[in-house]
Amino acid sequence: MTGRRIEGAELLAVGAELLVGDTQDTNSGEIARELTSLGVEVMRISALPDRLEVVSGALLDALEHADLVMTTGGLGPTPDDLTREAIAAACGEMVAVDPDLERWVEALFARRGIPFSEANRKQAWLIPSANSLPNPNGTAPGWWVERPDGRIIVALPGPPREMRPMWRDHVLPRLAARGLGTDRAAETLRLTGMGESLLVDVIGEDVLRRRNPEVATYARLDAVDVRVSAVAEGGRSARQLVDDAIARLVPALGPYIFARGDEGWPNAVGRRLAGRTVAIAESGTAGQLVALLGAETWLVFDETLAPDSGEARAHPDPTELARHVRALAGTDVGLAVRATEAAGDMQVAIAITDGILDTLQERAAFLGGDQGRRRAANLACTELWRWLGDRSQPAS
Repeated sequence: MTGRRIEGAELLAVGAELLVGDTQDTNSGEIARELTSLGVEVMRISALPDRLEVVSGALLDALEHADLVMTTGGLGPTPDDLTREAIAAACGEMVAVDPDLERWVEALFARRGIPFSEANRKQAWLIPSANSLPNPNGTAPGWWVERPDGRIIVALPGPPREMRPMWRDHVLPRLAARGLGTDRAAETLRLTGMGESLLVDVIGEDVLRRRNPEVATYARLDAVDVRVSAVAEGGRSARQLVDDAIARLVPALGPYIFARGDEGWPNAVGRRLAGRTVAIAESGTAGQLVALLGAETWLVFDETLAPDSGEARAHPDPTELARHVRALAGTDVGLAVRATEAAGDMQVAIAITDGILDTLQERAAFLGGDQGRRRAANLACTELWRWLGDRSQPAS
């Protein structure tokens, strides 16, 4: 066996339920995020049916280029649970009942007073190159398989309540001992007020096609993200490569960057408030603005008004409503949002006041319904963030 360092991984989620939409594969996303944070490149994520030839073929293909191949699912006792058989076929080995595992599985059923079905005996299987991984939350042990070239196959159960403890307690420590990842770094810039398609012209197609550092764009519900990632190269650390790439991007993107990394609107608005407080009234958004901002200490008062409510009719002007909620709550800033669906889109009026300066912006949010309401809330956050940037000092 060679002490191969784990630099690239492939994840295989096994189960027909994943391919027909009955179950979502959350396991691969969780594992991928953690491996990426540790410097391991996740090269591919695949969902596979419960078919022996497909799973074993995918394993063989993955072992051609990945240092680590991880499977989730297919470790149950039924005939369609074929992950063990597929790993055995890919490794050219035969499964056999491990006496210690057999006693453990039988004891689980005896403890609960449940008859032991012969089908459950396959959960005690191992191949010569595999070691079992304990599963205190289920009846399916995992597998840790060492290949002669140092590549690793890890088989985890599908239920997240079983997968997570096995991954954290038994797989990650072994991977860390083997040597995990390379010098990788990444940072995400969160943008507002610029669509993903416009970024191609602003960033440049040549930059977006580069491999290292890699610049990628993602359209999210509340932002457009620009993720910059790199691997150490040419005597320069990954962090240096990322920082240099961001330094080249900021002159063009700077006015649109409201947050970085995992931050969202609560972080961005809170920073610019600098200790000031806000009261909010929203109409026609179904409470999406408050849901987006969350329970922040600076959000002293929030009210969601039905468009035809008495209070909404009493304050038809958004600026007047912003003044009203500010005075009612005794906050530094008042914000009122009114969204009205028209011709398939959402017309949005956003009023902000600090008792000295009032502003009213009218915007159009693409689409109606829930998507339009969520976009209206995003527009309100954008306008508040910009307004706070212009009004950097608290009102006297």
